[in-house]
Amino acid sequence: MPCCWDAWSARLIERAGFPLTFMSGFAVSASRLGAPDTQLISYAEMLDQGRNLCDAVSIPVIGDADTGYGNALNVQRTVRGYAAAGFACAMLEDQLAPKRCGHTRGKEVVPRGEAVTRIRAAVEIREEAGLDLLLMARTDARATRGLAEAIDRARAFRDLGADILFVEAPTSPAEVEQIARELEGTPLMANLVEDGDTPLLGHAELESLGFRIAAYPLTLLEVASKAIQGALGKMATGGHPADGERLSFPELRELVGFPAYHEAEERYRDED
Repeated sequence: MPCCWDAWSARLIERAGFPLTFMSGFAVSASRLGAPDTQLISYAEMLDQGRNLCDAVSIPVIGDADTGYGNALNVQRTVRGYAAAGFACAMLEDQLAPKRCGHTRGKEVVPRGEAVTRIRAAVEIREEAGLDLLLMARTDARATRGLAEAIDRARAFRDLGADILFVEAPTSPAEVEQIARELEGTPLMANLVEDGDTPLLGHAELESLGFRIAAYPLTLLEVASKAIQGALGKMATGGHPADGERLSFPELRELVGFPAYHEAEERYRDED
């Protein structure tokens, strides 16, 4: 599953035939703020980005809800907001604020009791409000408290009603296998960051272990950024990207929706 950061990247993912996508907090922070994934971006900004993104596609979108942006009551507000924005699933994690990218240094997690309270609050508001929203529970405890603690937290999240579990940043194939074995029976997500902490196992191997989602949070952002840098390098020296290095204007117009717009415009043209 490639991850997106705005309506355009989500639409390209949908057009490529992928059945779902994930709005990456890292990518949104980079694209919207030009800032690192260190919780500089706010709940309101993520919600606004998600609302536009979900409205642009028909495939399910998982939303990165970070730590829930505060205490248990903030978590409940976040869950309500993400459901109203059109997300199919919200991911909540157990990092200490300000949280940061799961594959960078300086992470800390809250005590297990507080982590459990976040997920309990999310599950309860979903049930009380009748929200059509899946909940993914993420733990970053592997990096600071060990894999056993991370798995214990994931079990607790599952027992509370989390639909999908995500143990962030295992560092070896053996750890990935242990996570799958000890959390068998619950849908799992693997987070595959190029040059990150987790080995890039193949789709077939992950599926055989029991993982149902493999997320590539930065692949498209990295590829797009590299392509933009290449084009800028050529333009800065008086050159121009070759035709094969860019979409044609007709292709771009079609992708962005001009034909559909013109068709609708004709349908609703005023009759004289």
